Amino acid sequence: HFRQKNGTFAYSSLQNGEGTNHIEYKDMEMKDVFKRYLVFVIGLYFLAAGIVLIVRSALGTTPISSVNYVLSLNSPLSLGTCTFLINMLLIMGQFWLIRKIIEILLQMPFSFLFSAFIDFNMALTSDLHPDNYGMSIALLLTGCMIQSIGVVLELKPKVAMMSAEAFVKYASRRYNKEFGKFKVCFDVTLVTLAVILSLLLSQCIEGVREGSLIAACITGYIVSFLNQKIMTRKTLYKLLPALK
Repeated sequence: HFRQKNGTFAYSSLQNGEGTNHIEYKDMEMKDVFKRYLVFVIGLYFLAAGIVLIVRSALGTTPISSVNYVLSLNSPLSLGTCTFLINMLLIMGQFWLIRKIIEILLQMPFSFLFSAFIDFNMALTSDLHPDNYGMSIALLLTGCMIQSIGVVLELKPKVAMMSAEAFVKYASRRYNKEFGKFKVCFDVTLVTLAVILSLLLSQCIEGVREGSLIAACITGYIVSFLNQKIMTRKTLYKLLPALK
């Protein structure tokens, strides 16, 4: 009877231990998910900051926001609001490419947050005006680099994506194209649409200049270079263990 009690007690202790380990594992898992989403949100902020810096360069805007910017110039809506509306259209387009409904719908709250980041940075840099063309080019290139870092930080955690990058990702998979190169084509298409839209709305080209074309031609390649050579998973893991 004594041994039976001990046996029962030992068995109960083992069960309790397994339960504790299970809870600890769940806690670790939740912390890992939280860190991954935190990295993703940081990426969103970098992306928004890069877009705003390119706008402030006065050489046009980033291709990914060219249509949004033209709409904001020709309406009472802010750049962030126009960005959110275009993102909703890109989300709808993804339903044609894939059938992962939950994964696509998850982009909606992040699209809202991204739009808020854009308007916040627009207000933050309202007094930023380059004095000469050289400063404008420097601001443009800085914006392209920061934007590219944001794109990579979006991709690495593998938790969610913004609608534009997600659209490029799923379209490149469907048509068996490399992400960076497909993004260049996507960016050039957006710039072309922005020019057409600007001519229709204001009878002149607004918000699209040489900076837009420069950004369209180099951003995708910067993303590919950072993703493969600099911001590799091994490198980022040393800084951000959540990306393991």
